Amino acid sequence: MELCSSSSSSSSLLRICSSSAPEISFSSSISQFPSKTQLNLTKPRFQNLRICASVTAETHQGLPRDSPQRLLKELAQRKTATGPKKKVPPKRFILRPPLDDKKLAERFLNSPQLSLKSFPLLSSCLPSSKLNNADKTWIDEYLLEVKQALGYSLEPSESLGDDNPAKHFDTLLYLAFQHPSCDRARARHVKNGHSRLWFLGQYVLELALTEFFLQRYPRESPGPMRERVFALIGKRYLPKWVKAASLQNLIFPYDDMDKLIRKEREPPVKSVFWALFGAIYLCYGMPEVYRVLFEVFGMDPDADECQPRSRRQLEDVDYVSVEFEGKKLAWQDIATYKPPEDALFAHPRLFRACVPPGMHRFRGNIWDFDSKPKVMQTLGYPLPMNDRIKEITEARNIELGLGLQLCFLHPSKHKFEHPRFCFERLEYVGQKIQDIAMAERLLMKHLDAPGKWLQEKHRRLLMNKFCGRYLREKRLHNFVSKTEVPTDTD
Repeated sequence: MELCSSSSSSSSLLRICSSSAPEISFSSSISQFPSKTQLNLTKPRFQNLRICASVTAETHQGLPRDSPQRLLKELAQRKTATGPKKKVPPKRFILRPPLDDKKLAERFLNSPQLSLKSFPLLSSCLPSSKLNNADKTWIDEYLLEVKQALGYSLEPSESLGDDNPAKHFDTLLYLAFQHPSCDRARARHVKNGHSRLWFLGQYVLELALTEFFLQRYPRESPGPMRERVFALIGKRYLPKWVKAASLQNLIFPYDDMDKLIRKEREPPVKSVFWALFGAIYLCYGMPEVYRVLFEVFGMDPDADECQPRSRRQLEDVDYVSVEFEGKKLAWQDIATYKPPEDALFAHPRLFRACVPPGMHRFRGNIWDFDSKPKVMQTLGYPLPMNDRIKEITEARNIELGLGLQLCFLHPSKHKFEHPRFCFERLEYVGQKIQDIAMAERLLMKHLDAPGKWLQEKHRRLLMNKFCGRYLREKRLHNFVSKTEVPTDTD
């Protein structure tokens, strides 16, 4: 009843209003303009704001002038005037639908990175897809010049056997020269392949020169050796070596390298230099790295600019191993060295350069009996070895225990009693071994990752605070022997 009364009263009210005010209508404010009229604002607030309020007769055909439906349609048309048009994001930022399982499997199975089972590290540094015609064009034009400058055979490396890692040397050599500033670096397989090579090559160079200087200067601390390494492979000196090998035209085919400023010259040279030694290391090993460094590029460790600054240093009171006595080892001695059959270690001369015979004076102390068994048990030593002579196994375990004791012997304990810098030398070479071991693992684990991502991942894994945390998680920090700091009460 109430609903009916209200409806009847509202209808009567509408009749009264319509009879008293016939000029009132529900049309909008723009309905007084004739049909097909467009409003043009002289100075819009936004330049891209386009308001188009055109009312056509076809839109409102069949509706009375004062109809509420006509008003609603006009309001809906006015709402179509939007703000500035949004910019479309670049295609590289648009999310693409993931590949289905079949296409994804075909992509991985056809990748050259999964073609080698016997050389997993080499396989991980191959391009993610096969080389196309543009890549082969560069190889046909410039690869012979590169191989001739480096002293390699001009025959295609693909003619070698499958069991020879040098079979893929041409492909890796091509990737090594495609630095980010060149034309072919836009291709994804070329860009990622080059960056993965330079990521590995930088640690190969540091490890090679570290081993060389440790054996060449067995009585020297790591400080001067770091200066020697920087004087040889620092980025400001790399253009000189590239020019000595006549490779500058392959890195800068359209520019004169000598006329470029440093920030345009050094990054491409550094990228190619590192990637080149990554390719050489993968195909020929560390001896070939020494040959190219000192023979092809002509590096001279005895040059005046490679000498460290003079500093005060404690006198060395111990004798060195017979292999280092009275002579400086050349790069040929390092590259051609083969350990004897009854050697205790894989690199006995390098071990003796860091742990000289005089260190046996520390055997038999409290740490040797109390802490060494716990440290070796935590690290999983001694390893099971099948030596034909039992004495060799015992001698290896003795030398290993002595090396571990020097690793846990902080320099503050016997610094002035025995200034041989054994702790610093072991730390120096251990850092380089740690870097290249982690780099190889990351390359084999992340096959599709670019070099910059691997570099950041590598840095975050091996930061000093994390390495200390790894040591503390194994409770090995309790076995470090160092000088006790006197307190105020003493």
